[in-house]
Amino acid sequence: MKKPGLIISAVAMLFLTAFTTQNLWKSDKGHSELGFSITHLGISDVSGTFNDFEATVSSTKEDFSDAVVEATINVGSISTRIENRDAHLKGPDFFDVEKYPKMTFKSSSIKNIGDGKYKLTGDLTAMEVTKKVELDMVYRGTVENPMTKKPTAGFKISGTIKRSDFGIGSKFPAPMLSDKVHIVVNAEFQE
Repeated sequence: MKKPGLIISAVAMLFLTAFTTQNLWKSDKGHSELGFSITHLGISDVSGTFNDFEATVSSTKEDFSDAVVEATINVGSISTRIENRDAHLKGPDFFDVEKYPKMTFKSSSIKNIGDGKYKLTGDLTAMEVTKKVELDMVYRGTVENPMTKKPTAGFKISGTIKRSDFGIGSKFPAPMLSDKVHIVVNAEFQE
């Protein structure tokens, strides 16, 4: 005969597992963009995108308040709409794509600051240098995508990093190119 305590413990574990299932959401490439901008000569901003990246969000909560965000960026996919500039950015003066083809991000903590807004902290690795960065994340809601019939969540992630922290474009001083680089990610994720 089984003891009632063991049965209650087993049932409790089943309920706990059911309510703490980790959901993995993958970025929808057709509806996601990783953009950046940098100030040139102190008078205008130049913008661009990384057109090839994969990101995931793992969470056990519907409001994503325990989310873990990970991304891998193909640096060679950089585009500023100017072919010569893109080639220069891919070369050794900036990203040195042949030597460092990927950048990665993995969050280490998330802090709910209300109304679907979060402070996302994590490690950004570029050119084999890893630095802790803090980003703003806005959860924009979840809907059923009418085309795929899958739950789809929207996020906007933004922040500022320093290129000098990673040794990117060190030959180009701040009066020519700002040290601060603004990042904006608008992305849809499907479960």
